[in-house]
Order: sequence, then C-alpha cells, then structure tokens
Amino acid sequence: MTDTTTIKQQTPLTSGDFTEAEEPFTLFAAWFAEATKSEPNDPNAMALATVDTDGLPDVRMVLMKGFDIEGFVFYSHIASAKGRELATNPKAALLFHWKSLRRQVRIRGNVSPVTDEEADAYFATRPKQAQIGAWASKQSQALESRFAFEQAIALVAAKYVISEVPRPPGWSGWRISPLHFEFWHDRPFRLHDRIEFSRGASGAAWSKMRLYP
Repeated sequence: MTDTTTIKQQTPLTSGDFTEAEEPFTLFAAWFAEATKSEPNDPNAMALATVDTDGLPDVRMVLMKGFDIEGFVFYSHIASAKGRELATNPKAALLFHWKSLRRQVRIRGNVSPVTDEEADAYFATRPKQAQIGAWASKQSQALESRFAFEQAIALVAAKYVISEVPRPPGWSGWRISPLHFEFWHDRPFRLHDRIEFSRGASGAAWSKMRLYP
C-alpha cells in the first residue's frame, strides 16, 4: 500500500488532456497530486457510502490513508455503523470532491479488510492522543455526556502514560477495490466533462466511456 503523500503518477497528466487517459489509477494520482497543492484542508477527505441491513444508504466523510492499484484504504472502528454495514454487505462507493479544482471522482467497488500488519503499521503513525481516543471511543454507540468521554480518555491516557499505545482489537481498516471510476471536471454552462472507467472484476481490463454531462 502506497501512502497518499508519496504515490507518483506514471505519466504526468493535465486538466486539458485528462480525457485521453487509458486507465484510472494514473489519472487519479495526477488529480490527487494537484489537489494536495490546492485544497486548503484534507485533500484526502472522501465521502464513504454503505448500505444497512434494510437497504437504506448511509454516507459519511472519512480520510483516505493510502491508495494504489489494489484500492483505496481507510481506518475506523470495526463495531462502528460503517464497520457493521461493510461486514454485512462488503461493497461501497466513494466520492472525492475538490472544490478548488472544480473536480470530483466517484468510485464504486468491493470491500475487504486490510491485514493486521497493515493496520498495526498505520496505527503506529497516529499521534498518541489519537491512539488513546481510539481506545476510549465506543464509536457510534450512545454517549451519556462529553464528560464521560473525557473520563474514558483520561483513564486510557493514564494506562499508557509512559508506554506505546497498541492498536485496539476492534480498530482496523478496509480496502475498496474499484470496479467503476467516474472523473468529472466542471465546464462553463454545465457542459461538464465526464469520463467513466469500468471493469467486471478486480484485475480485469478497464473499459472507458465518455458520458453526457
């Protein structure tokens, strides 16, 4: 897995020639590299959509923590709403919207857990206070008060005051392996450019189609 701060595009692409791209990952890397320079906050922020057991869609913002040709990775609590929904229906959709560039990328695909080694490696890079918060939070469960949460944080902090914080057993990550990409670029008068890449299975060849705006 390549960290979002270090991935390099194989062939430089510009906004003027993005419709000539023949595969989506290099194009995404080029757009993401531009977004890291132009977005004021969190260029790796993405909307993550899942579906609950009743078929009702659920969406929230998360942070992409790595991507390569295998997929897009994020981390959270396994017992969170998103974790429970992905355990039942391991499919998801992502949306990146970079307002500074007037671009968005939509991604859909299958989801699988990251390995314990990957989760351990990423957790070790988090600030210690964030590591402590991962232990103290019972994500998506009812919280009686902010004070109760702060007490839980204090208890965990006291436990690990002079030692490293291990990864909680209920905290890990997921990888979305794309089957569909759509690249959207704003044009005047809503005459936008839209390019779709799709494939039938991970590892299969990509097909490409231009879409009406």
